[in-house]
Amino acid sequence: EVQLVESGGGLVQAGGSLRLSCAASGFTFDRYVIGWFRQAPGKEREGVSCISSSDGSTNYADFVQGRFTISRDNAKNTVYLQMNSLKPEDTAVYYCAADLNPPRCLGYEYNIWGQGTQVTVSS
Repeated sequence: EVQLVESGGGLVQAGGSLRLSCAASGFTFDRYVIGWFRQAPGKEREGVSCISSSDGSTNYADFVQGRFTISRDNAKNTVYLQMNSLKPEDTAVYYCAADLNPPRCLGYEYNIWGQGTQVTVSS
């Protein structure tokens, strides 16, 4: 079964850190681009970060640049999102997604999606 499972969400105070994990199964993980997205209540889903399959190159949305770091461990079929200096506006459900060749790294056009993990940042 093709599957992505996110974990690591929770409640944290502003300025704190969390590390999200995205565990993949059922497909050839190291061939896939992996993206992290988030959706806050009443808002559209937005791209946060992504990492390529080939050279591990990364991309970040402007609003997380310098605070979040994406990485992947192909031996463990897992992608991580280290989130530092969290702000209340980072509160959202965070999703990971996988695709062989998404048209836009931070776009929505991914074929495989996880169920999401809640991140809540208190002020």
